[in-house]
Amino acid sequence: MYVLGIEAATSVASAAVALDDLLVAERTVNNKRTHSVNLLPMIKGVLDEAGIEHVQLEGIAASVGPGSFTGLRIGLATARTLAQAWELPVVGIGTLEALACLYQARGAGLTCPVITARKNEVYAAVYENGLQCVAGPVAISPVGLALELKKLGKPVTLLGDGALTHRKIFQEYLAEEALFTPGGLCLPRGASVASLGLSRFKAGRGGNYSSLKPLYLRLSEAESKWLQK
Repeated sequence: MYVLGIEAATSVASAAVALDDLLVAERTVNNKRTHSVNLLPMIKGVLDEAGIEHVQLEGIAASVGPGSFTGLRIGLATARTLAQAWELPVVGIGTLEALACLYQARGAGLTCPVITARKNEVYAAVYENGLQCVAGPVAISPVGLALELKKLGKPVTLLGDGALTHRKIFQEYLAEEALFTPGGLCLPRGASVASLGLSRFKAGRGGNYSSLKPLYLRLSEAESKWLQK
């Protein structure tokens, strides 16, 4: 079955088409253009490059967060609109899980995807043994995350833009137990979202477009200011 994967929860915009266990086409950009500009042309592009029409898709998988509030709104609105117009089932994929998928497939031990958040925090979770989530997801300070990872007493592979931004902190607190992936494995990808989506669709876990909900973990800046009033 063909599945379209959409990733827009961070500064990265990515779209991919997967057929069973095969990645057929993928486009990924990490630039300053908004996802509202990038995403639809990328989706059209991967469908063209896959050589299929939207009627050949059997589902849409979308990254649901945590991540950028604006990016999530754009990505999920796009996925919902396409699913409704094309009458396709949808499935939501956790952004941290999709990021961990890039490395856990290699048989890693503990993996901690880290995504930069506002207010000097990061979004993070810990996975092991084929994407089994053993901690998180949480919004936490980089130092707080480093202290929690230190308690595990095991080497942990960190990846994601938050791992790159706060690398010195993790090295300071975890020393040799902090492992880092190459830069190419640090960005979320539509291919991971599509791949995880495929497995969920095959397990019968697809839903209606209205079932696609964001995972924010904390209030947006606007919501926080409104509550303070």
